[in-house]
Amino acid sequence: MSAVPGSGAGFVPTDEDVAGVLEWFAQWDALAVAKDVEAMAGMALFPVNAVTDGSAESWDRARFLTDMAAQLGDGDGDVQMESVRTPIFLNAGLVFVVTDATITVGEYSQVVRYGDLLVKVDGKWLFQTMVQGGW
Repeated sequence: MSAVPGSGAGFVPTDEDVAGVLEWFAQWDALAVAKDVEAMAGMALFPVNAVTDGSAESWDRARFLTDMAAQLGDGDGDVQMESVRTPIFLNAGLVFVVTDATITVGEYSQVVRYGDLLVKVDGKWLFQTMVQGGW
């Protein structure tokens, strides 16, 4: 059986491809810690998909801003994020990234695993789908 032309089957990302995705997430994480949901929305391709156990929703920009602000909270607590990311490229323009992270706010830490789909549009990665159990 052969690959469908243009499917990305057999695509092998370069070190530069991987570094670009990891740099994108470094910026995303910095914005999350700063609780700058407006800037985070600027890195998204709307509508975005939010998927969790037994539920999948499509969020427009307004819903994204509301729900992300609620997730990030409005406290002034010191937020630290330690993440290990594994990008899985489907082709040069689609990457699913699995993240294992520890998020610490003050004395409280939580370990999470989630996945994000990024889509490359006009040479720029944009957030499109988030998948996480338990919320």
